[in-house]
Amino acid sequence: MPDSCILAVDLGGSSLRVALVGRDGSLLARHDKQQRLGAEADAEHWWQALRQAAAALRRQDGAAFARTAAIAISAITRSLVPVDAAGDPTHPALLFGDGRAAETLPALLALLPPDHPELPQVNAFHPLARLAWLRQVAPSALARTTAILEPKDFLNLRLTGRLASDRISAARLAAAAPLLPRLGLAESLLPPLLPPGAILGPLRPDALPGLGPIPVMAMAHDTWAAVAGLGALREGHAYGISGTTEVLGLLHHSPAVAPGLLTVDWDGLFQIGGPSQHGADALAWLASLGVEVGRGDPPPQDPIPVLFLPTLAGERVPHWDPDLRGAFLGLRRDHSAADLARAVMQGIAFNNRTVLERAEAAAGRQAVALHLGGGGATPGWAQLRADVLGRPVLLSATPEPGLLGCAIVAFSAIKGTGLIAMQDQLARPAARLLPDPARHAEATRLHAIFQAAEAAVAPISRALA
Repeated sequence: MPDSCILAVDLGGSSLRVALVGRDGSLLARHDKQQRLGAEADAEHWWQALRQAAAALRRQDGAAFARTAAIAISAITRSLVPVDAAGDPTHPALLFGDGRAAETLPALLALLPPDHPELPQVNAFHPLARLAWLRQVAPSALARTTAILEPKDFLNLRLTGRLASDRISAARLAAAAPLLPRLGLAESLLPPLLPPGAILGPLRPDALPGLGPIPVMAMAHDTWAAVAGLGALREGHAYGISGTTEVLGLLHHSPAVAPGLLTVDWDGLFQIGGPSQHGADALAWLASLGVEVGRGDPPPQDPIPVLFLPTLAGERVPHWDPDLRGAFLGLRRDHSAADLARAVMQGIAFNNRTVLERAEAAAGRQAVALHLGGGGATPGWAQLRADVLGRPVLLSATPEPGLLGCAIVAFSAIKGTGLIAMQDQLARPAARLLPDPARHAEATRLHAIFQAAEAAVAPISRALA
């Protein structure tokens, strides 16, 4: 259909966003449902929310809804949905920020062969660690479990009746599958894996009223979809997704190992980087204390010598330590609320720099540019990041790169157009921000102090935790 659209779904850490995306990338209709996720969630609530959102889109624009050519769902990753043989959850989903597996991690590590290549990746956030924790706290639920799915896989199962995941989202579970028997679990808990962007199957009758047997895509996780929506799914480019938490990485043509970073095969491109445990939520925390943070968009200024360690909820990339805690350092009596807000944004940018520098060192090249999107991708904060990173920052024209990325992948599949060509058509930057040399030089000095502060505060954080 020449005027077809894609029903795109982005299940994030703070909301479920569902939209009809047209062939020019525009959002023809949209429905959001806010949510606050903790360590666990009821997967069935996601399914009901998706059905309600689809019904809302149909009411908003019935003509466009009838022209839906495919469905593409991206969602939070590093999250486990255990299901039984009927496809029903056996336990609430264990979500990306859940660090409770730290309790059982030492016993798990003692069970694993010391020379296994996956061992360096096994931490409190790893699926193997979470399954070991689940075996201890809910053994009967795990005994009924026949497959471990990602959140998007569970929704796709409801849409198509087909149980499967993709090679990107399930990479860590796939690498650890041979170790599952060490826990008394079957390797068959790993579902069949498809290439990202493949067609999973047709929509089941009456799964979403008003739609026929249109294709449902086997997407990868929300990061992969958003990178496509930013136009950054190409070799040599870096991406930053600034939402409730931050995700940053460099795309390289071959695998490379960087300390504390994840290297995942993104179907021929290797992502070097990964998710942090903090982001714009740190500004929301500051605002909740009564500190005026404005619009979260500081004007470009000289870097300020107030350091903020953004590890309010522990850390994933690059430290993988759930016991880390946040801190302000260098406070003076004359510092203002604006200084604190800017220090928070600067601290997050410093963490971005640590991740990007490690990724670039492993790849042996500098990033062409950083494509930035998400709620924290404001012009002032983007300029601050450019100054801290010393790299051009491309600010996305779309406020919803995850939804646009779903559409790009789906249109590419049903039209037979390459992903890069489809990104060129639909993923357009709104601005290119260049680093200021003087501000970058001062940020380089402060970043070295920031790293020293992280190392110095870490033992105190662990003692307090």
